Amino acid sequence: MVKYVNMESMIADGIIDRSSYELLSSTNCLRLMEPNFIEYVVGQSLVYSFPVLEMFANPRKSMQGGFIAAAFDNVFGALVGFVTNKIEMASVDISVNYIRPIFVNDILTIYAYIKSQGKSIVHLTGEAFNKENKLIATASINIMLLKKDKYLEKV
Repeated sequence: MVKYVNMESMIADGIIDRSSYELLSSTNCLRLMEPNFIEYVVGQSLVYSFPVLEMFANPRKSMQGGFIAAAFDNVFGALVGFVTNKIEMASVDISVNYIRPIFVNDILTIYAYIKSQGKSIVHLTGEAFNKENKLIATASINIMLLKKDKYLEKV
């Protein structure tokens, strides 16, 4: 099991290439959530944390469920990208189970795991925790690997 705790080491070891990392880092939906890379276990799992910002809060000051789902989706997509070295993918479905709220100024940490990988579909599961290590939500997703996207060739 090879584990990385910073992106520069992953780039240096050829796990991901710099251009893919820069494209991933510049993605607005990920950048908006202010992600913090924690750990990548090659071919198996990925961990990111996200601050629970006021702009993600509902009137109760807890993170709105759609933002929790977006955090899962961002980490799942990044993990598939690391494993396949592709950015051409689409979420087929995502299921999120909310266990308890997480409030503004907390940290949402997402653990994502590859469960199975076929030629065109990757199945993943994940768990989200607060900074007290209490389970906030669980999720599962199927991601379809796509052919090269003509739009991305122009980027």
